[in-house]
Amino acid sequence: MRFDDGAGLDTSEVQDLRGSDGGGVGGRVALGGGGVGLVGLLIYFLMAQFGGTSTAPHAADGVGLGDVSSGRQLDATTLAQKCRTGADANRDHDCAIVAIVNSIQDYWSGEFARSGQTYRTATTRFFNGGVRTGCGSATSDTGPFYCPADSHVYIDLSFFDELKSRFGAQGGLFTEAYVLSHEYGHHVQNLTGTSNRGTGSGPASGSVRLELQADCYAGVWANHATSTPAESGKPLVQDVTQDDIFRALDTASRIGDDYIQSRLGGGDVDSSSFTHGTSAQREKWFTTGFQTGQPARCNTFGTGNLG
Repeated sequence: MRFDDGAGLDTSEVQDLRGSDGGGVGGRVALGGGGVGLVGLLIYFLMAQFGGTSTAPHAADGVGLGDVSSGRQLDATTLAQKCRTGADANRDHDCAIVAIVNSIQDYWSGEFARSGQTYRTATTRFFNGGVRTGCGSATSDTGPFYCPADSHVYIDLSFFDELKSRFGAQGGLFTEAYVLSHEYGHHVQNLTGTSNRGTGSGPASGSVRLELQADCYAGVWANHATSTPAESGKPLVQDVTQDDIFRALDTASRIGDDYIQSRLGGGDVDSSSFTHGTSAQREKWFTTGFQTGQPARCNTFGTGNLG
């Protein structure tokens, strides 16, 4: 995955909270009822099934939030100074994330306009250790997530290392693009009023359908990434290779409910607690979005066959 060297970047779509106080301790982010994320209930699965005390599908308690002050301070001005063009994105990881966010939102802005609707931009917020959000406070263990209450995507960028070291994913920049485009899929659901349908647990639950639809929306963006124009009129993303798609599917296969429970939780799989879908389902729905490029084909709530 590479970007057009001459394309401009819009750093206003990303806020860097690393090195800040993150908003302090208090509460916890409520995934499912509030925030929704790629692997947001991992901690709940492991605690509830294998000896923990959590009684509700929330993310990790707000412990360790003091760690949010660790790391380097990068304010908005610094990010804007170093991330100006696609060339910067091709050599700097932070800038690459900015470029990915720009491309995703350029696509959805155009798609909404073609449907006679208005897309509202959502900001991605980088953090270290923990952060306070409109959905409550969260630690890095929550994984990337979207908060409907404040319309922000939250991510500790160290999660991408976790995908490789803990989940065994191949990694790579397009893996990160898949993660981010999935979270922006949740933003689309919030704008279209679908988010409130993501309730319950189980193989055919609203929660599973919501997550699989977000995977499908991620695939739709991937289909259009190299043809979506930036402000310059040219696409910001220059190429998406077959290897990129392979890495996205590899990641999808390692964050299914069944994989997480069997490989990371102790071996037993309890489908009644599914909230994100199986590995095969996550691969299927990303592929559906990528092959068709049509958001309408992502109606996971209107099918009896989730895969």
